[in-house]
Formats: sequence, structure tokens, C-alpha cells
Amino acid sequence: MSVANEETYPRKILEYMEGFLVSKTLFSACELGVFDHLHASERPLSAVEVAQDLGTSVDGTERLLSACVGLELLKAQTTDGQVLYSNTDMSRIFLTKRSPQSLYHSIQYNSNTIYLCWHYLTDAVRQGKNQYEKAFGVSSKDLFEALYRSDEEMVKFMHLMNSIWNICGKDVVTAFDLSPFKTIYDLGGCSGALAKQCTAAYAGSTVTIFDLPKVVRMSRQHFVSAEDERILFHEGDFFKDLLPEADLYILARILHDWTDQRSVELLTKVYQSCRQGGGVLLVEALLNEDNSGPLTAQLYSLNMLVQTEGRERKGSEYVGLLTSAGFTDVQLQRTGKIYDAILARK
Repeated sequence: MSVANEETYPRKILEYMEGFLVSKTLFSACELGVFDHLHASERPLSAVEVAQDLGTSVDGTERLLSACVGLELLKAQTTDGQVLYSNTDMSRIFLTKRSPQSLYHSIQYNSNTIYLCWHYLTDAVRQGKNQYEKAFGVSSKDLFEALYRSDEEMVKFMHLMNSIWNICGKDVVTAFDLSPFKTIYDLGGCSGALAKQCTAAYAGSTVTIFDLPKVVRMSRQHFVSAEDERILFHEGDFFKDLLPEADLYILARILHDWTDQRSVELLTKVYQSCRQGGGVLLVEALLNEDNSGPLTAQLYSLNMLVQTEGRERKGSEYVGLLTSAGFTDVQLQRTGKIYDAILARK
């Protein structure tokens, strides 16, 4: 019976075909400030009230709020014949700007950058290269630098990089026992969110954020408190500059940006600077060996095609990169969330 239903009503195909409608509903609700406004109101609001406060049309606002209810991002209740809207717990935690676990900035990046690049996915597949120039008129390198053109834009970008580790950070730094590593360098550590997870999990370790000078400056000013005495900073470019000696190096969402050649180049630098008995921790979204999934990692790999020169990889492929750089005893650990952990030793 179910087979016949699938043949006559292609539910999954219809869901996939219209999936972008769901994304844009979420993006627009965040951009308009719907979730923040409902949170600040401290009471359920009608579509008329929300529209008046946000400066939007009543008709459009009512349709958007209704769709968010359907997506289980908002709750609706009827009082005296009037529909009132409020946030779900999930939206309050993850979609309001001020929440410690907010995904707001990541959602904005998906809407304003990734969504535009994916318009050219077909071209990316045909040509085998990213589509930044077609989407924005500049190279991917130039666009990345444009993200840092002002302190405000830099902080926004760092917030989106920060947000995922509030959700997945503890899982990746505790996937292995890192307590034997006392001196840790987080290469491209950005806002320091993963460094905070490390110092919280391992009381005897210090973590140094190794990143570009302007990133370090913003991290000091906006993300890492002076009270975080076990989080240090080192300004530099990990491809160009000498890496300080350490027990462990963390490369989180770094190698997926680069080709195999560039990845081995960086890992070789890490190996040369790593103390004997030390290691490297890679944090990436791992693909299954048989190409069966996970779907998120498969989609992320397409995103790397559209945006960078890199890709998501299988565990065996990371093992190959690490052993080519000299590392041994490579271990992989799935976390059950988006990002997994790979530990290799010198």
C-alpha cells in the first residue's frame, strides 16, 4: 500500500522541491526581528501588533507568522476570537539575538551569502569550482576579506563562527581525553568559543588562539574576557608564519576549506612544530565511507564546492592526509552531531 502511495504521491520530492521556501521563511522572520520582538514583548501578540511594531504589512505579517507556526517556530493561541503568537522554547533559545546559544548570525550568513552562491550550484558542478565571482562579482578571497572590511562586519562574522561551538563544541573537545595535552594551539581559533570549551573541560590546559591580527584584536575586545587566564593569543597566518611548539593543535573547520595539497602542507607544518608524543585534533563533518551520508555532511560538501576550493571528506581521506604529513595512530570519533573529531599523534 505504501509503495503505491509513493508512486502516486511523491511526498519526499515535493518536500525537497519546496525546501527553499522553508529556509527563506526562517531567514525572513529572523531578518525582520520577529523572534526578538516576541521575546521582548513578554506576552503573546497579534499579527496586527507585530506588524505595527515592525513596520510591516498586516497581511504579509499574518502569513509569515502563520507559516512559522506551521514550522513549529512559533505557537498560536486564540483569545477572544483573536489569534496571538509567541515563541517556542526552541526559537527563544536559538533564534533570538541575545541568547547565548543564538544561531541568528549564522542564519543571516546563510541567507545573505550561501543562499546566493547556491543559485549557481549547477555551474559549480559543471565547472568543478566555486561560484563567488559569479554570485558577488569578486573572488572568494576578496569576499572573505570584505567580511572583515569593518569592525562591525568582522564581529558579525565571528558571531556566526562562534554559534556552532555553543552547540557542538563540548562534544568535539571531549570526544577524546585531551587532558594529557597541556599546551594547546587552536589554529584559526577565531572568537575563542572552542578554546573556552577546552579550558572548561580540561582544568590543567592552556589554549592559545592563533589567528590573524585583526581577528585576535576583535576576539580580545568582544569575545574572550580578561578573566579567561588560560586562553592566550598569538597573531599570525598559519600558512605563512612559523607555528609555535605545542602539545596539541586544533584545526576546527579548517581543512574542509582547502585542497588535499594545501591541507597536507598545513598538516606538515603542524607536525614539524608538534612536540614528540603530541598530536593534532581535526574537527570536521565526516562523510560515510560508502557515500550513504550523513546528509548534512553531503550538503556541506556541495557548499564547499560552491564557496571554496575544499570539500568535506571521509574518515579514510583524513587518515591519508594525516599520514602523508607524518602523523600516526589516527583515531576517529563520531559525536552524533554535525561535527566529528579525529585525533592523530606524532
